[in-house]
Amino acid sequence: MRHFVKLLAICLILLAERVPAADRTHEFVLDNGLKLVVQEDHRAPVAVIQIWYKIGSSYEYDGITGISHALEHMMFKGTKEIGPGRFSQIVAAHGGNENAFTSTDYTAYFQTFSADNVELSFELEADRMRNLLLADAEFKNEIRVVLEERRLRTDDNPQALLGETARAVAYQTSPYRQPVIGWAADVQGMQVEDLRDWYRRWYAPDNATLVVIGDVEPAHIHTLARKHFGPIARQHLDAPRNRPEVPQHGTKTVTLTSNKARVPELYMAYKAPVLNNALATNSQIKQWEIYALDVLSETLDGGPSARLQRRLVRDTGIAARVSADYSSVSRLATLFSFSATPSGEHTLEDLEQAIIEEIKQLQDEPPSVAELDRIKTQVVADRVFERDSMFYQGLIIGTLESVGLDWHLNDEYVDKIKGVTPDQVRAVAAKYLVSDRLTVAKLLPAAGE
Repeated sequence: MRHFVKLLAICLILLAERVPAADRTHEFVLDNGLKLVVQEDHRAPVAVIQIWYKIGSSYEYDGITGISHALEHMMFKGTKEIGPGRFSQIVAAHGGNENAFTSTDYTAYFQTFSADNVELSFELEADRMRNLLLADAEFKNEIRVVLEERRLRTDDNPQALLGETARAVAYQTSPYRQPVIGWAADVQGMQVEDLRDWYRRWYAPDNATLVVIGDVEPAHIHTLARKHFGPIARQHLDAPRNRPEVPQHGTKTVTLTSNKARVPELYMAYKAPVLNNALATNSQIKQWEIYALDVLSETLDGGPSARLQRRLVRDTGIAARVSADYSSVSRLATLFSFSATPSGEHTLEDLEQAIIEEIKQLQDEPPSVAELDRIKTQVVADRVFERDSMFYQGLIIGTLESVGLDWHLNDEYVDKIKGVTPDQVRAVAAKYLVSDRLTVAKLLPAAGE
């Protein structure tokens, strides 16, 4: 019965989306540089509105790390027209919900409303794009909130602290070595004038992408965007300076001890390229390599039948927990990482060697056609179910645009994945998962704990 229900759900989604996404999606650019992407989805009288700014922790530099995230907090603290806390109250009063998030490459704000509230969202977001108060008292209170958030999520979370430390060691010059929430000393030393400068520089229409998904008419949404965002002046931003990662020579290692850790943890990360690297002028990286890395990640950790779960957790019992992570969509080169906890009497060294052996097997012998077909089928199924979420549709569009890619690339993804061959998976494993790209981080419980 469960299989029937799943099949029925897929059929209903596909029937609802007989029109290709590219034909339902419309792009507009206002005179001030604001890009508007509208995707029609008429299954329910609802709309998701997202505004993405091309600013995140990878734009920051030493001394002001965490400023993009701190500014995200302050965006809810009032403008000349709307007092502190009123933004969220207005959204809730109209039956909507809202939130925001900051990443390495972007900061995004979003609301979900009934479709007739799109103009209200535009009015609110246009107001806080350039009219934020940034009061000193509100800033000091919010910095305390950010520091507490850092303590809870990172400093008191051994697994998160291990990942943060590993990234800081893995990257030598890339700004991805900086945590999104910032180093504690930088957050403590931040001044409200720092935020004002950051806000004035980056929060502008020509540094933003406005995404609307839902039961809307594109031309009408374009008219509303021109009405509310059109009067805001272009900022004429300079591109951030290029800060490429230097070549690595040999494996990097780091070991932490923590009295908050209850079990040892392992984090392994290989430097890997992303789609932006492959699309760069005169790049030596082929596009197929990026999609093959995606398939490699799924081969290792694409569900309970994938290699890591099957062999390291169920068959050998070396790992109590193991996962792999890779994202091909970011502004700069990224990490292909593994996170794991040993099981029973097994050590971190046992676990590290087991993961390396799984990698070596893929370097020596490509996955079978049957294994690859299973992975590709899962990718297609995942994409079908993603279409059922208006928020996720907007998330894909906004992410692609914010890291410097074209949202149309989303329409090619499934076909690109289908085109990956077993030999290509073996080739990228042999090229990128090698010791000269590796950082190994280990977390040990403090003695006596």
